[in-house]
Amino acid sequence: MEFPGAGHLPSAVELAKLLVDRDHRLSVTVVIIPSLYGDNTSSSYISAASDDRLRYDVISVDDQPTSVPMYNLFTFIENQKPKVKAALAKLAGPTRPGSGPRLAGVVMDMFCMPMIDVANELCVPSYVFYTSNAGVLGLCFHVQRLYDESEYDVDEFRDSDTELDVPSLTRPFPAKCFPSAMLNDRYLPLMLGQIRRFRETKGILVNTFEELEPQALRFLAGGETPPAYAVGPLLDLKYDSLESGGEKKAEILRWLDSQPPRSVVFLCFGSMGGFGEDQAREIAVALERSGHRYLWSLRRAPPKGTMGPTGDFTNLDEILPEGFLDRTSAIGKIIGWAPQTEVLANPAIGGFVSHCGWNSILESLWFGVPTATWPLYAEQQFNAFEMVEELRLAVEIRMSFRGDFMAAEADVMTAEEIERGIRCLMAQDSDVRRKVKEVSDRCHVAIMDGGSSHAALGKFIRDAEENLS
Repeated sequence: MEFPGAGHLPSAVELAKLLVDRDHRLSVTVVIIPSLYGDNTSSSYISAASDDRLRYDVISVDDQPTSVPMYNLFTFIENQKPKVKAALAKLAGPTRPGSGPRLAGVVMDMFCMPMIDVANELCVPSYVFYTSNAGVLGLCFHVQRLYDESEYDVDEFRDSDTELDVPSLTRPFPAKCFPSAMLNDRYLPLMLGQIRRFRETKGILVNTFEELEPQALRFLAGGETPPAYAVGPLLDLKYDSLESGGEKKAEILRWLDSQPPRSVVFLCFGSMGGFGEDQAREIAVALERSGHRYLWSLRRAPPKGTMGPTGDFTNLDEILPEGFLDRTSAIGKIIGWAPQTEVLANPAIGGFVSHCGWNSILESLWFGVPTATWPLYAEQQFNAFEMVEELRLAVEIRMSFRGDFMAAEADVMTAEEIERGIRCLMAQDSDVRRKVKEVSDRCHVAIMDGGSSHAALGKFIRDAEENLS
């Protein structure tokens, strides 16, 4: 059961592929609730990922606006239950032992918790696919327990310098790095409701690996939560290599191929990461002052307080410092959409200024590219803290920055902060660069036969089989 966000559907399909490859008895149908924003993410991805035992069922829904408040997302998902039930009922098949294939369980995206009710009505086990990391999952369980025991107050932690002991971390966690929803009166009840429902499931598949987050996975194995299976990194490493992007992509890759090894800083902020004109100017000033070669995916932010796709600026000369494009034309390139995995795989990339979306973090680790943290929304502030302070795998531009979405007032990062972070990121002999290379090697091993994630996936299959008996 999948929500088709850019950070959700690709990794879910990669999980489905692993399952059908791992056990010949399994077939997987990915039931997709189309995007709330009216894009065609699911259809373009499905056409690229079909398989004999991997099928897709896209639920039909009414047209949606292109940008909406996030709290409407949960109502939208709730309203799809009748259509999802009809789709799953077709898959349920025979129920008598030995009478043929049967529905072994429903693995649902972390945003699709209302579908537990559908699974219960069909008398099948339910599981969560958690597209972020084990550390923030542990934080969510911890906060939900504190809240339900009347020990958590949003107002106490908003704009606070308080540090908390969180069982999924080894270091004190600053309240200012809480995920945005935990500091918002409107969104907190929705988030807590989701986490309570996680506790109803038979298990949680997490897109991480044991060697990356040992403390968090120890906490999740302690018996207070459903069992967690660290089955990552689940990465879509081939999708960007398809026809999407066309000549624009070819031009980007040609430019990178002409640059020296590890000389280019790549700036990209995810499918919903955009900025206003003031922030774009500060980034430009920082890049020019740093003197580093750059590839900059520059996007305009969606309307304040909404989720939705970013857009392009119509005239860069009007928003960037006068003469910037001419002065940096020999060392820099500004683009809109970016084929991110292919860019990170290119030897010219020496560092990645990122919004700290979990898929982007995993991709940077896979390719051994160090990251500088610029979180914007959702759980990205936590991810930034975990990468910089807990794991020492990134450098900080800022860990507590918040974009327009779910923030009362978006800050503007200064050119000085950005330049300082870029210079630190691009240092060729840093401890962070060395550690990232070590972890990159480990994440490749984790998914191989005998690796930790390979073993965790096998355990999930065995447990799912037992849950049917």
